[in-house]
Amino acid sequence: MKHAMWLALAVALGCGSKADKAPEKAPTPPPVKTEDPPTPPESPKAALTVEGFMTPESVLYDADNDVYLVSNINGGEVDADDNGFISALKPDGTVTRWIDGAAADIKLDGPKGSAIVGGTFYVADISVLRRFDRKTGKQLDDIKIEGATFLNDVVADGAGGVLVTDSGFDAKLQPNGADAVYHVSGAGVVTKRASGKGLGAPNGLAMGEDGTVEVATFGSGEVYAVDVAGKKLPGSMPPKGELDGLVVLEHGDLLVSSWGGKAIYRGKVSGEWKEIVSGVEAPADIGLDTKRKLILVPLFTKNQVKVFALPSL
Repeated sequence: MKHAMWLALAVALGCGSKADKAPEKAPTPPPVKTEDPPTPPESPKAALTVEGFMTPESVLYDADNDVYLVSNINGGEVDADDNGFISALKPDGTVTRWIDGAAADIKLDGPKGSAIVGGTFYVADISVLRRFDRKTGKQLDDIKIEGATFLNDVVADGAGGVLVTDSGFDAKLQPNGADAVYHVSGAGVVTKRASGKGLGAPNGLAMGEDGTVEVATFGSGEVYAVDVAGKKLPGSMPPKGELDGLVVLEHGDLLVSSWGGKAIYRGKVSGEWKEIVSGVEAPADIGLDTKRKLILVPLFTKNQVKVFALPSL
């Protein structure tokens, strides 16, 4: 009896076995620290929107005359209709028609990319490089590019000549394998620097270092360089493709327009790309107002040119 009484008292006092004890409460784990994903910078609002163009394909800033030269196809990209024209757009939004294919003394079908070398204004026009007097707009001798089917962008080479892309499309805008990058000397001598489907429908051009030319492609969606020997160098892929215009900034940065992304990206041939302008429909061959740090964006299907401040990174 005495043993039974002590046992009952132990149970009542909670002195039984471990199995009889209440389980200990597990410690509360420290809160996990998380970081919110970075917020992408807001796309800048257009500082200027100008209407009234006719299939604007390219904008070039003429720094000496402080004017934007806009190539208007005014019809089909490969139609030999002689109704293309070049608009002169002032930074205040004033527009005049400068070079007009409708004029009796002007031949201009589907003008696209352009470049200025000295006193000459070059324009890519299907299979021909058109040349005009930079001051008067008077037409000079054409340069025929044999084998070309879709000349697209032009860039000055810094040595008196230009380079021009052939995106390799036929009359139905289908790939035909004529993809090429041509060099044209100041004397008008044409040399094929690189060619073949591996170029990916080359479109926009910008000059790099040591004579290399940087290329944006509409077909493969990449940006790469071609050296003076015609070798295609490793490049990179912006977030979206159908790339068009390409301009070079300080320190080797590039701007490229993307139809696929409806955007303007900033980056390097061998580096990462950041979206700096969003929501631009069919952005064609962009230009850069180096005086005011403005991006000049022709909207191919909207018949507009939009002007954006270049965001600082």
